[in-house]
Amino acid sequence: MKAVVQRVSRARSTPGGAIGPGLCVLLGVAAGDDEPVADRLAGKVARLRIFPAADGRFDRSLLDTGGAALVISQFTLLAETSGGNRPSFSGAARPELAEPLYE
Repeated sequence: MKAVVQRVSRARSTPGGAIGPGLCVLLGVAAGDDEPVADRLAGKVARLRIFPAADGRFDRSLLDTGGAALVISQFTLLAETSGGNRPSFSGAARPELAEPLYE
């Protein structure tokens, strides 16, 4: 499982919705990922201390700020390009296996 996490003042995805301050997470689910892996990553993302505190230090998490997360499925994060110019997505989980973990 791979995630790209970006702190945002607002974000929108069509379809998918919109959020105010929080995190935009691009999520790629790999073949072999399971619920414990997804739970661990979700906890890690929610606890990343990447929001500024009153003193200016980045010491607050999404949980501390009460912000929202917009999670977007992005299987292309698992592209393998070492074998040539055409990316292979064989490392990505099939949609029917990835969707329950994504939600």
